[in-house]
Amino acid sequence: MPVARKTPAKRAAPARRARRSKLTRAEIVELFSRLRELNPNPTTELEFATPFELLVAVVLSAQATDVGVNKATRKLFPVANTPAAIVAMGVAKLKRHIATIGLFNTKAANVLALSQRLLDEHGGEVPRTREALEALPGVGRKTANVVLNTAFGEATMAVDTHIFRVSNRTGLAPGKDVREVEDNLMHVVPAEFLHDAHHWLILHGRYTCTARRPKCPGCPIQDICRFPEKTPPDEKLPDASRK
Repeated sequence: MPVARKTPAKRAAPARRARRSKLTRAEIVELFSRLRELNPNPTTELEFATPFELLVAVVLSAQATDVGVNKATRKLFPVANTPAAIVAMGVAKLKRHIATIGLFNTKAANVLALSQRLLDEHGGEVPRTREALEALPGVGRKTANVVLNTAFGEATMAVDTHIFRVSNRTGLAPGKDVREVEDNLMHVVPAEFLHDAHHWLILHGRYTCTARRPKCPGCPIQDICRFPEKTPPDEKLPDASRK
């Protein structure tokens, strides 16, 4: 009786590594070179003078505009701009200072709680590690990245809605969520641009690559961008004197 031969098991195909960018390295270098030329020293539009002021401002900026936060902190910081002063102020008075900002009740509670935590665990100083920052009330990964980058000079990538949109539209670092975009950006952005990259991308998304109608005709990187639905140049209005 013939012995049946076993069919050799098929080897699983090796997992394909996701492509982190639709742009070539040369295109990425050109993209950031142009943004740097237009704005050599980018920074946050939040107003601050110390790491603690920056931390508070970023916590307040969640689902709020930088303009709105600056209006509130211009009144708050002259009165209380240290953890001890915030704790001494108390939540009721703090709420009155930030009442013009969305979600001010929750934010006031978080700012008071993180101030107390800084006093209890960090000698009133803002910690310089991601783990310690993210352990503070109201502080997530994005806020920690902003503080690490802007206050302490670390090369981090704080991905907000603007950076998420620009990264996906341009093809620079596509991703299905903010963490994937962050990881991809950290992989593809050349080291010479990494410290300032998130500021350039935020500002580009805020003022040029806007959500509803991006300003593609005047965009400095429109020839590099992979976005298939670019806004066409506006048609000239007919001369009213001609009939």
